[in-house]
Amino acid sequence: MTTTAPPTPADTRQDADRRDHKLAIIGSGPAGLTAAIYAARANLEPMVFAGNTPLGQLMITSDVENYPGFPGGIQGPELMQLFRDQAERFGSRLLDKDVTRVDFSQRPFRMWVGEDEYRADAVIVATGASALWLGLPSEETFRGRGVSACATCDGFFFRDREIAVVGGGDTALEEALFLTRFASKVTMLHRREAFRGSKIMQDRALNHPKIVVRWNTEVTEVRGEMTVNELALRDTVTGEESTLAVQGLFVAIGYKPNTSLFEGQLDLDARGYCTVAEGTRTKVEGVFVAGDVHDHEYRQAITAAGDGCRAAIDAERWLESVGEIEASTPTNW
Repeated sequence: MTTTAPPTPADTRQDADRRDHKLAIIGSGPAGLTAAIYAARANLEPMVFAGNTPLGQLMITSDVENYPGFPGGIQGPELMQLFRDQAERFGSRLLDKDVTRVDFSQRPFRMWVGEDEYRADAVIVATGASALWLGLPSEETFRGRGVSACATCDGFFFRDREIAVVGGGDTALEEALFLTRFASKVTMLHRREAFRGSKIMQDRALNHPKIVVRWNTEVTEVRGEMTVNELALRDTVTGEESTLAVQGLFVAIGYKPNTSLFEGQLDLDARGYCTVAEGTRTKVEGVFVAGDVHDHEYRQAITAAGDGCRAAIDAERWLESVGEIEASTPTNW
């Protein structure tokens, strides 16, 4: 039996300027690229709008040790490049530009990159969410070298070390409590004199023997050599300056879903996350969502990838149901 080899990345880039597609995927993190892999294997020839800074938040993550299949760990950028290579191998077309406008009011759905218009019969939204940072230049310098916004991703690397957590809501309280499994001491830094989180979470944190709270305190600088070893602090009431010796800083002041593009097009909750009607389906027939753009609870690469798989299968089945593609019964996605 003869088989046709999948198109090479060069082949897929040659016709990346096609404007009409069965399926478009907006976003290129684990959710978007997993959706692309599954959709391409279903012969949907997906068009992936990867963005001006493609491949998602793992591109600024150093060691990834909790993604299955890599027992020795893998660098975040390397993992995402493997995702991309696999998506392109099966025929996905990737465009490293941002979608600037969408119109989901009728099919085919319309998307614009600047003045260039693209159309698709179905769309998967996988634009993710961005961690909120303190905005310090030194904080950016040490990202991945002691500064993190994900305790479940990076807590393991801080076993028996003293670390700090910035924030005062449930996210910060949950991160601090989780980090006590690894760190020898967790200092919570909050710019106000009371937490904003739920009472039960406050009680747990305030009564934990490993957690110390410094009220009315903000970080003004992250210091270190190769990795973090000190924070410069300022009292928000008195202005008094001090330092704190730590080996890590976790910023837990929240996340912002990347959904401004879809305001007025899709249903968003009070925090701006996309809502789903069922599975990965949105209120707009033919538009699906995957990953952190709607998941504000787990925020893991593996859960985003699983969402991408579900969205691709949902999109393929929906395209069959409306007659855009022939019905099939794939035995191996």
